[in-house]
Amino acid sequence: MSKDFILPDIGEGIVECEVVEWLVAEGDTVVEDQPVCDVMTDKALVQIPAISDGVVSKLYYQKGEIAKVHEPLFALSSASEGQQESTPVQAVTEQVLDSTPETSEPVAVEVSSNAGVEDFLLPDIGEGIVECELVEWLVEEGDEVKEDQPICDVMTDKALVQIPAKSDGVVEKLYYAKGEIAIVHKPLFAIAVKGAATQAPVASIASKPAATVQAETVASSSATNTQSKGKRKAVASPAVRRLAREMNIDICDVNGSGTKGRVYKEDLHAHKQGGQQPTQAVTANAPVEAASATTRVEPIKGVKAAMAKAMQESVSTIPHFTYSDEIDLTALVALRKKLKPEYEKQGIKLTMMPFFMKAMSMAIKQFPIMNSQPNAECTELTYFDDHNIGMAVDSKVGLLVPNIKSCQTKSIKQIAQDVMEMTDKAREGRLSPDQLKGGTISISNIGALGGTTATPIINKPEVAIVALGKMQTLPRFDAEGNVEARQIMNVSWSGDHRIIDGGTIARFNSLWTKYLEDPTSMIMDMV
Repeated sequence: MSKDFILPDIGEGIVECEVVEWLVAEGDTVVEDQPVCDVMTDKALVQIPAISDGVVSKLYYQKGEIAKVHEPLFALSSASEGQQESTPVQAVTEQVLDSTPETSEPVAVEVSSNAGVEDFLLPDIGEGIVECELVEWLVEEGDEVKEDQPICDVMTDKALVQIPAKSDGVVEKLYYAKGEIAIVHKPLFAIAVKGAATQAPVASIASKPAATVQAETVASSSATNTQSKGKRKAVASPAVRRLAREMNIDICDVNGSGTKGRVYKEDLHAHKQGGQQPTQAVTANAPVEAASATTRVEPIKGVKAAMAKAMQESVSTIPHFTYSDEIDLTALVALRKKLKPEYEKQGIKLTMMPFFMKAMSMAIKQFPIMNSQPNAECTELTYFDDHNIGMAVDSKVGLLVPNIKSCQTKSIKQIAQDVMEMTDKAREGRLSPDQLKGGTISISNIGALGGTTATPIINKPEVAIVALGKMQTLPRFDAEGNVEARQIMNVSWSGDHRIIDGGTIARFNSLWTKYLEDPTSMIMDMV
């Protein structure tokens, strides 16, 4: 049976692409991750690999034609298809039928109870994501589940994702253990669909039990031999697989040094140089005294790895400059204290963040460059109508920056609801990819952890970020020269000096500060 390969998402907002070159022809045998074709989007040339071993049975597009995302690109059939006529199983079956006397009583043979069992294939869970870590099973084998009931939590390099059941049924098998790497488009679990037939009669076949056992034995043996001849599945990230293809290395031949045989870039280089693996933190033959009891080495993965990569790229490609100021929040603190009980009656936790976001959105209307993003070459600048303001959250899976969409159209109450929801989801690591992408400017609240000043790193490709310091009660002079206690907060800006300068960010901050220090002016401008 052939199976269509559905063209996945190959870039944000991309719905079609041009087939530049087919790297295989119909009838060719391919292996997993082998490049099948090159397609051109409006941004880049992308190479599409095979998701499994098999034979290319059909190419749905000609060279130069436009292929649609989420539509079939090519069809792939099993390598063993077409050879069924000569299989040992069929030969034994024919022998059994031929040896059956015509006068024998018909016998109803039951097939496996798995006739009503369906494999749930792990779907696409993010752009460019081909694997994820199984964090937690929320059910066990034998449990009855309902449609949309959460089955497990998986961790990508961006977020924690919850996988639901697609129908009512009983969980028959869990294909991965906790901590293992699950592959996209591969079976994640098996479910016996409620209401599906669990056994099927076979047409009147009179057979001896011994012959039946023989046929089952041959079938099992054949399946075992077929499986043993296949290569093991390599565990590796998309970047590592891409590097392996560039180095012309079959990644299945590389012994990974990571957990569960995970292949890293160092493993590829070592394999290329002669098959030696990278030096481990502590070798098996090393003296006991060489290993310290307090020393351990663990890989940087998941959200932390993604953050590390993003921050390094931001610092290395964006010329940062900083600007600091202090804001007197005495009046705003009093307003929040007055409004907080009313919001609590509605189940809304009112923090200072909604005020900061709304004031920033209002200031952006006069300084739209603060809500812009340059292209990779910094030759074009895109201005966004929506003010999608991000907020850094220290979650259990690492630093996450969800954003509140369209702050320019929302009230402080609506923003407060969104902030509360996003914060709860972020701390549990259950943000969706849409909630993490699309930000236009960011706020980092280091004051929640006790800091006063910082040098925040820009969330590329944004052009600015501000860090909020801890609010402090400090003495200040009033207009008559009298000393009084005021609620003071330090704010620290980082800007992309290719796009904005010190004067721009100083004027923008002054307007933002005006709204925060005098909430009535913000309310007047909102009308």
